[in-house]
Amino acid sequence: MKEPAVYLAQFMGDEPPFNNLENICKYMANLGYKGVQIPTFDPRCVDLKKLAESQTYADEIKGIVNDAGCEITELATHIQGQLVAVNPAFNKVFDSFAPPEYQNNPEARTEWAVNQMKLAAQASKNLGITEHVTFSGNYMWHTMYPFPPRPAGLIDTGFKALAEQWKPILDAFDVAGVDLCFELHPCEDLHDGVTYERFLEATNNHPRVNIMYDPSHFVLQQLNYLEFIDIYHEKIKMFHVKDAEFKPNGRSGMYGGYQDWVNRPARFRSLGDGDVDFKGIFSKLAQYDFEGWPVLEWECALKNPEDGAAEGAPFIAKHIIRKSEKSFEDFAGGGGGADEKLNRRMLGLE
Repeated sequence: MKEPAVYLAQFMGDEPPFNNLENICKYMANLGYKGVQIPTFDPRCVDLKKLAESQTYADEIKGIVNDAGCEITELATHIQGQLVAVNPAFNKVFDSFAPPEYQNNPEARTEWAVNQMKLAAQASKNLGITEHVTFSGNYMWHTMYPFPPRPAGLIDTGFKALAEQWKPILDAFDVAGVDLCFELHPCEDLHDGVTYERFLEATNNHPRVNIMYDPSHFVLQQLNYLEFIDIYHEKIKMFHVKDAEFKPNGRSGMYGGYQDWVNRPARFRSLGDGDVDFKGIFSKLAQYDFEGWPVLEWECALKNPEDGAAEGAPFIAKHIIRKSEKSFEDFAGGGGGADEKLNRRMLGLE
């Protein structure tokens, strides 16, 4: 596993040091972060179109980050990915995710989002990055609870349509040599292992359909996030280190009663303030030789973001496990090559 990194999206603002890429990278480097994950939808960070079309600009962006003391871990297109697939019921809500000229025009908005994703594939290639994170969008989320009863074949039709929408994008990422990692997130059609598997199947097991692992979303769903790593470790190519807690009570549970984040029983917290077993997670990822960046995504209903950022890098560094190159039993012997004759004698076969 690599060194502590941070996703910049939640920290960007109009005041220094959060107002541009150079300033925020220097700020994060001073806190101990070695990598930054860049939101491509924030023009204070990068110009995605220019990043895809100009190798010179891509090199300049890398230089800015490197001179500040960090590396670029990945690019992110959560906003654009969300707009690749939008159920009409959410048109008004998600219109604000698109530039004004594409609002109130779902077809043009979708075309813009798909093009943005293709640009992100080339931009990642220009930066020498091999992973990318996004959302799947949603056609089916409003049918999440099976009442009223769904029409026969509805979900199959939904996954088929979602796969058809994403196939050209996945092919573009394949050409670029970049893995597209979906953040499995409530409100997205890809939100857990089952929905990931159905999408993977619908894309004919496209090799670029991979996973960005974030345990906080699984706490909110009450999914076994440690067993998830056992099942999907070969597809986990990215990691958001984010905490969450689930404190159900006699009035509200997982669905939250339409309450705001502060009052929901299931809510995001700063690292170390929630319920996530990070010792277990880092142990599992070490067991399966995860080689990516552990990236802090700060989202907390209570704590100041600057405090969360300051606490994040040492928290992550403390949990990273450097795997041993030898066994703790080496002192007792038993190593070396196999001796077939000795083994047969010990088993009583000779």
